[in-house]
Amino acid sequence: MYTLPSKLKVFAIIFMVIGALGMTYGFLSAPKTIADVKEMTAGHDSHGDHHGEATHSEDHDEMTEAAAHRAMADHDHAEVESSHHGDKHLEHTLHQLQNRPWAAVYIACFFFFMIALGVLAFYAVNMVAQAGWSPVLFRVMEAITAYLVPGGIIMFVLLAFSGFHFNHLFVWADPEVVAHDKLIQGKSGWLNGAGLVIRAAIFIGGWILYRSFAVRNSRRDDEASDNRWYKMNFKISAAFLVFFLYTESMMSWDWLMSFDPHWFSTLYGWYILAGMMVCGITTIALITILLKSQGYLEFVNDSHIHDLAKFMFGFSIFWTYLWFSQFMLIWYANIPEEVTYFITRIEDFKLPFFGMLILNFLFPLLLLMNSDYKRVSWFVVLTGIVILLGHYVDIYMLITPATVGTSWFIGLPEISAMLFFFGLFVFVVFTALTKAPLLVKNNPFLKESKNFHY
Repeated sequence: MYTLPSKLKVFAIIFMVIGALGMTYGFLSAPKTIADVKEMTAGHDSHGDHHGEATHSEDHDEMTEAAAHRAMADHDHAEVESSHHGDKHLEHTLHQLQNRPWAAVYIACFFFFMIALGVLAFYAVNMVAQAGWSPVLFRVMEAITAYLVPGGIIMFVLLAFSGFHFNHLFVWADPEVVAHDKLIQGKSGWLNGAGLVIRAAIFIGGWILYRSFAVRNSRRDDEASDNRWYKMNFKISAAFLVFFLYTESMMSWDWLMSFDPHWFSTLYGWYILAGMMVCGITTIALITILLKSQGYLEFVNDSHIHDLAKFMFGFSIFWTYLWFSQFMLIWYANIPEEVTYFITRIEDFKLPFFGMLILNFLFPLLLLMNSDYKRVSWFVVLTGIVILLGHYVDIYMLITPATVGTSWFIGLPEISAMLFFFGLFVFVVFTALTKAPLLVKNNPFLKESKNFHY
């Protein structure tokens, strides 16, 4: 049995406390009114205003009295229009700055939830495929999926707050915006707060329900004298994968793509799935290597690590293929309502946009191309950390341009949210590892898995 080290427990709690304090400060320090935004941007336009007044005075001296009255009227009208547009711009900036702490929490929450969900899907695939190499890793997978419960609850609360317009993350949830936007009005049958919350309850509830049945059957299988519970898991895993493939796509539309309701991609569900799977498998590899370094999982050998690294490499290439396919087709077609999505990210987020490609494609390609490197634990760990960082940036790029826009910055809210959810993830996963022996006992492929060599 695994015993949770007290240092690791304290480490996770400290991260959660520091993260919670930082997130709280991020919400409290966000501007509350347009006046707060004006104070932040004061002094930028004063020189231009004085120059405009001087120019107007010089022009006035050269005009006739009638022309001067007309010019003054036009000037006053222009000032009113300018003031109106200026207020609108300030209001937009206010919403962006208020969105920043919300977006930071949303990104970190979804990222770690995505890891657990990816592991759940990978677990089900191995169960249905009757894979002979992986049963020795099942308890690690089951522990990671334990995060689905607290992570899913927090995700559901965030979605409810956002869908019912307690913040400005989803533009389609703002009645004022919808009233003047024909395209969003046409999607309102799907994009509405009640629909978002109902679907989220079905998605999260279904995923957690499968996880609870699968883990319960796995524990029962340890004490069984036949393969009844294993066969039961095989059947429910097959049914779950059908449910998962549908709900994962709809989840990606609801929780991510709808941040840009004027844009859509038919590859989006697959794209999110690829990132989800590579992050989940990478996390399995990192936790497995960590446990082996502590003297656990003696039945896991280099070939198991090699296979995990192969999946990390393969799904990284698959993710890149989907990213390039989506980008190239949209960019080449040059349809304004489609290409705007990428123009915004390239112009305003150049460093994270292109840096993400290096982290998610170039590093895994170079570090895991060689078969021998896939057996070297520290090499896999290094690559895994880079992959997880890269996909965090990927989620950041999916959400931030539409919610925070040009007001983006990596600072206290973003770092604090990452620390909090990382601490929660570590605490939940490693606590779950203590609930059962680290090796399943009655799996029909256990002997094959123990003796697996590539």
